[in-house]
Amino acid sequence: MSGGDDERSGAGEPYVSRRAEPYGSRGANPYGDPAAGPGPAAGPDPDMGPVPDPDIDPGVDPDVDLHVPTRRAELAGGRAWPVFALLACGGALGAAGRYGLALLLPARAASFPWATFLTNALGCALIGVLLVLLTEGGRRGHPLLRPFLGTGVLGGFTTFSTYAVDVVGLLDEGAAGLALGYLAGTLLVALGAVWLGVTVTRRLVRRAARSRRATA
Repeated sequence: MSGGDDERSGAGEPYVSRRAEPYGSRGANPYGDPAAGPGPAAGPDPDMGPVPDPDIDPGVDPDVDLHVPTRRAELAGGRAWPVFALLACGGALGAAGRYGLALLLPARAASFPWATFLTNALGCALIGVLLVLLTEGGRRGHPLLRPFLGTGVLGGFTTFSTYAVDVVGLLDEGAAGLALGYLAGTLLVALGAVWLGVTVTRRLVRRAARSRRATA
């Protein structure tokens, strides 16, 4: 390239380098199109998304909203490694439990995949139970219980990938009706299991609280 950043090779048209400009400072002309004009004054461009927060590590799982102070505090002060270690241990335990259930209920060709179905139904019910016990009624357990039991154990126990593979396998085997029934049935049963786990746990917790107040 002759002339470095001043000219494009063989075109003879001026080219201004944008590498030194801060994120979000290009206004309505972020890519430097000469025909579009210089654009407005510097400032955040909504089309380019929010300006990155320098205090947030972009390598952390984006599913965790680190703009929430309580969630960001879980990873502050060197506390990230215990969380990561418990996630790994919990995920291994959950995956081992799912594998054991798959051994008890092996899948057969063109048959309903009961192991995966029951795994997701049971896991969703337990997630409902766990969230009520950890987040409602003013109860606050150990801060590592949620990542270990919820994200780790139950996240490793339940499975979306095997569920999707089962659906594709049934379609490949010519069992389209069974595949569609399994596809829809799993979603309905999983949602119903969460609702049932939450509802039953809330009632039991409230009944236990009334009994304690009556005997106090």
